[in-house]
Amino acid sequence: MKLKLFSLLACLALGPTMAAAAGTLAIGTEGEYPPWSMADANGNVTGFDADVGAMLCKKLEMDCRFVVQAFDGLIPALKAKQFDVIISGMSITKKRLEEINFSVGYAELANMVVVPKGSDLADIKDIPTLLEKMAGHKVGVQAGTTHAHFMEKKAPGADLRTYDTLDQMEIDLANGRIDAGFADVSALQDFLKKPDGANFQLVDVNINSSYDDSLGMGIGVGIRKDDTELKGKIDKALCELIADGSIAKSSQKWFGMDISRPCQ
Repeated sequence: MKLKLFSLLACLALGPTMAAAAGTLAIGTEGEYPPWSMADANGNVTGFDADVGAMLCKKLEMDCRFVVQAFDGLIPALKAKQFDVIISGMSITKKRLEEINFSVGYAELANMVVVPKGSDLADIKDIPTLLEKMAGHKVGVQAGTTHAHFMEKKAPGADLRTYDTLDQMEIDLANGRIDAGFADVSALQDFLKKPDGANFQLVDVNINSSYDDSLGMGIGVGIRKDDTELKGKIDKALCELIADGSIAKSSQKWFGMDISRPCQ
């Protein structure tokens, strides 16, 4: 079945009811969080989550329609039926489960801190010391993410600065307006490859979701609580895509590693 990836303008032109009637799955995604999802000026979306969405649509025999939305507005927009599901590197957390449902987790990636070379945080090797030493440092996170919730909970002494997008955080980091940034390792590795990231490094401390439940239970597809039939279909499709290696193959392309999560 041919997949159709509509532009943002087309997304806005079609309402959710029309999309469902036309056999189209409307997918909310941020579009500014490489390599998870990236949207160009025309609203065309690429990235790991775009691949996951396309593979799901093929399994469900539906067309994909991506709707670009700021990350912290994704859950309200889903609940308002502006699209059918969220696929945007969104971690499954207890707090989010109070508002929406999630599919099985399909991916998981470690989180890390990026700092300027020579920072007093640069050579720390364990999580407790890193969190303690962040006190008084300006630490950037993306608003509404598990990274923001984790830092609020575990590093209360840090001077937390929140940003609508990761790009905004990176600009302030590169210009010395913040002392560190906290995000998933793939996003930070992408920053280090840019000219602005040349004088920065990762702190050699992996912070996995098992360290604290504020970091979630893997990455999942966000679904409205009353869409139980859709959840069942998506869970089945994801488990098949995990089992046949499709998600692993896509993650190798975008991250250089297998970040697929066994179906549970």
